[in-house]
Amino acid sequence: MKKSILFLSLICGACTAPQDTLLEQVDRLSTSTQNDFYVSNRAPLQPQQFIKLPAGTIQPEGWLKQQLELQKEGLNGHLGEISAWLQKKDNAWLETGGQWGWEEVPYWLRGYANLAYIVEDNQMLNEAKFWIEGILKSQREDGNFGPMHLNDGKQDFWPNMIVLWIMQSYYEYSNDERIIDFMTKYCNYLLTVPDEDFLYSYWENSRGGDNLWSVVWLYNHTGDKNLLTLGEKIHKNTADWTKSTQLPNWHNVNVAQCFREPAIYYLFSGDSSMLAASYNVQSLVRRAFGQVPGGMFGADENARIGFFDPRQGTETCGFVEQMASDEIMLQISGDPYWAENCEDVAFNSYPAALMPDYKALRYITSPNHVVSDSKNHHPGIDNSGPFLSMNPFSSRCCQHNHGFGWPYYTENLIYATPDNGIAAVLYNACQAKVKVGNGTEVTIKEQTNYPFEETIRFTLTTPEKVSFPLYLRIPSWCKDASITVNGQKLGVDLISGKYAKITREWSDADEIVLTVPMTFNYRQWQVNKNSVSVDYGPLSLSLKIDEDYQQKDSRQTAIGDSKWQEGADASAWPTYEIYPASPWNYALLLNSPISVLRKEWPFDNNPFTLTNVPLEFKAKGRLIPEWKIDEYGLCGVLPYEDAPKADTLDEITLVPMGAARLRIASFPTTE
Repeated sequence: MKKSILFLSLICGACTAPQDTLLEQVDRLSTSTQNDFYVSNRAPLQPQQFIKLPAGTIQPEGWLKQQLELQKEGLNGHLGEISAWLQKKDNAWLETGGQWGWEEVPYWLRGYANLAYIVEDNQMLNEAKFWIEGILKSQREDGNFGPMHLNDGKQDFWPNMIVLWIMQSYYEYSNDERIIDFMTKYCNYLLTVPDEDFLYSYWENSRGGDNLWSVVWLYNHTGDKNLLTLGEKIHKNTADWTKSTQLPNWHNVNVAQCFREPAIYYLFSGDSSMLAASYNVQSLVRRAFGQVPGGMFGADENARIGFFDPRQGTETCGFVEQMASDEIMLQISGDPYWAENCEDVAFNSYPAALMPDYKALRYITSPNHVVSDSKNHHPGIDNSGPFLSMNPFSSRCCQHNHGFGWPYYTENLIYATPDNGIAAVLYNACQAKVKVGNGTEVTIKEQTNYPFEETIRFTLTTPEKVSFPLYLRIPSWCKDASITVNGQKLGVDLISGKYAKITREWSDADEIVLTVPMTFNYRQWQVNKNSVSVDYGPLSLSLKIDEDYQQKDSRQTAIGDSKWQEGADASAWPTYEIYPASPWNYALLLNSPISVLRKEWPFDNNPFTLTNVPLEFKAKGRLIPEWKIDEYGLCGVLPYEDAPKADTLDEITLVPMGAARLRIASFPTTE
């Protein structure tokens, strides 16, 4: 472990005597010790770098809390009133022989329940427990549970994998020992399933890594050696995501979700090539189809040769699954790259997939996205159907699955560490109670409007003085980061892309301030005609396009396989189509400075709207007349560099792309 060390003598604001503070800059955390207070990887599993705190431990504040409140009042919080799959009468997750028995209930419940644990809403908690109790009661004598969804006469185990994640979170929140028994019985049942009948069909075969992650969790809680055998069985029967130039399939959600499987198996095998294989898939798909801003890649169902322009998009499911993968990879590897990719998706891609009030979402969102209607855009989009409008009745996978994005992100803001310390790796306003050092429980409070500001302030509350290390990630894009402790600057040049490890005897009301100055960075996408995107710190910028929202009947604009309850009120849950009300076909002038306009923080605490976004940027650009809506009704592919441009040089406004439901985030360039 490479590190640089600095001893500092600091004066605590409440103290009169100097206190020694040790600052180290490290690439990764040492795993030579094991945390004394939180469940982490048991031998023979490889040790983990970061240890997730139990569900419900971290309380969000600021704009993140507002996103969760909007989710609570929006589609995720009320989907039980709309979706046919969530009606309780004749539901296969609640009664034998019922209908509605595939992934939709688990998809929805995963986000809904974890949201309930965070916002501590009694009505939501009771609703989540109702479904969890129903699933617990469905367990049969042999250990299997839930609906018997069959493919070629063989059980599809995919929906049960999601349920295991639900049960893990519920146990962390409730300490209900029935969960351990339930999961143990089920895992023992899986050991009895013949290999030829196990993970047989497309989705479960691709996604076996989700089951493997649950085996890790359960083994860490029980130490049952049979689970190590099950881990081997799952890996052997899961699609092979380890090949250097080939993927089992190119489905956008599968890639975002399943590339983590080899890294999870690395915990069992200790074979570093497994960890490297997950890195390879992340890189491979982005080299071929991800030459775009926003942390994702173009696969608007499946990635296809020739369809790699930034007007290709990703499912909302793909965004939240990528965030979850980033969080898992971060826990396993400790590599700050995964924190930055998670922020890239969370700040720049995911918010624009939903209406600002979270009452509707669209299936596909793209970096260059200038029409959001209900038309069929195939083959410009791989799948056929109305996939671009914001429809709460439609796109049943994303409709149910989108809700776990922000709750899981919240649960990964603060980690415990192997050396009984704390790590703040994903930055957002929150507070958490964490046992550290000798077992003292401290409260760490994080105050910031990051990524819309550069200052991140931490305050410790502790009943007694306690020594432990605090880790802070220094972003790779930040060249002049600084840290103060109780107002005293740590006089060392912080290294981008490393962790600052601060060890001292901490006292009540100690304050740590991390400042991460943001500057402009241009990324050129050579594969996509040398187009350019503009970053400001962790934010990628988009052309500000005036958005014309047109309300439609959700029943008339839904995808063909959508199903809603008989009493669902479409007037209360309308669809919105969004059309551009200002020119969008601009080339960006590169040799001109971009100015920053800082606005008042939004009164509603939601920065992801054009009206309220607290940062705007002024730049220069020229219109490209031939760049238009194309034959598929989509934003045309990027024009070639020599495309004629207007003589007039216009002032254009850029905004963070997460606030733009219509956007141009990959620009042609001009002189």
